[in-house]
Amino acid sequence: MGEIYLTNATIVLENKVLPKGYLHIKDEQIQSVGEMKDCPPISKQDIKYDCTDKQYVIPGMIDIHVHGAAGYDFMDGSTEAVEAIAHALPKEGVTSFLATTITNPVDYTSHALENLNSYRLHKNKPGVAELVGIHLEGPFINKVQKGAQPEESILPPDVARFKKWQALSGNAIKVITYAPELDRNFELLTELNQTGVIPSMGHTNATYDESKDAIHNGVSHATHLFNGMKGLHHREPGVVGAVLLQDDVFVEIIPDGIHFHPDLVKLIVKMKGLEKVLVITDGMRAKGLPDGNYDLGGQEVIVRDGSCSLASNGSLAGSVVTMNKARLNLIEWIDLSIVEQVRVTAVNQAKRLKVFDRKGSIEAGKDADLVVLGSDGQIELTICRGKISYQRET
Repeated sequence: MGEIYLTNATIVLENKVLPKGYLHIKDEQIQSVGEMKDCPPISKQDIKYDCTDKQYVIPGMIDIHVHGAAGYDFMDGSTEAVEAIAHALPKEGVTSFLATTITNPVDYTSHALENLNSYRLHKNKPGVAELVGIHLEGPFINKVQKGAQPEESILPPDVARFKKWQALSGNAIKVITYAPELDRNFELLTELNQTGVIPSMGHTNATYDESKDAIHNGVSHATHLFNGMKGLHHREPGVVGAVLLQDDVFVEIIPDGIHFHPDLVKLIVKMKGLEKVLVITDGMRAKGLPDGNYDLGGQEVIVRDGSCSLASNGSLAGSVVTMNKARLNLIEWIDLSIVEQVRVTAVNQAKRLKVFDRKGSIEAGKDADLVVLGSDGQIELTICRGKISYQRET
């Protein structure tokens, strides 16, 4: 196979848009990007993709909180499951992801982490979305705010257990969602900060003062803001109040129109600025599949009209929104520009995970993780590390 050229493209760079541009892809990287007048000669062996009638070329989106898709979940603990999810994600414009766990028995989690480490070392090849790490959601959470996390497997924060899991993962755990108010003397928080793992408040019932204390001691992230945490009250601002008021905390949001009212995005952006906003899907195995009954962490989930809820008590249980649909929702809700859309779906995530040297923006020398948007804003073409991984049928 020859090299790949995207021509006559409107290319979205980190801080501006380049009209009538080209992209030259060689091996797994962006070789060059520039104006069409500077495009190198294209040989017959090369692949040329004309973007004349396309909307934009954007950097591949990065989902840092996704449990599954296409009928599979990372907790299935099989190579087949990870491969299927990595193959499915480019259809929604995702080229990198954090495989996200859920509270389960210790041996289940251990097996899932070992499986993800094996996949990362031996199967993490170009042509599908790249596993860039693991998001450990639970089991060190508060039962009061468990949401769809199985209560019987919830554990108190445990440094020794975390160290074992981090070793099993091959040091691939990049984010941990936990309840800091249960962390005695912030022992686990200290370990996370010393080892470079992002501590995220989630499924937490911390008070406003407890939340501020945790943030002061190093919590710098909030998992799916508004959900699985003590909400904002005028006499007790709770986790939400602390997170919105503390400038250094990043926030995950699920813009599906179900997990929170769309107008609250305006509040988030006013309080945090776009630089601290991270779009996620919290996608579960039903993503990309018809409505029906599915499984999440051993629990039955009913999926109807884009909403996922536990059959047992109606609690929200992840989502089926795609990253591209989330992006489109943000255009409708707060009229984000294309540069701003890229910031909250790719740039911020890459910087947060410290992979911005190779992902998150379109620049020569970076991984060729690219998405072509059609005139309707839908995914037309996705390239993962220099290989075409999805192309919409015409």
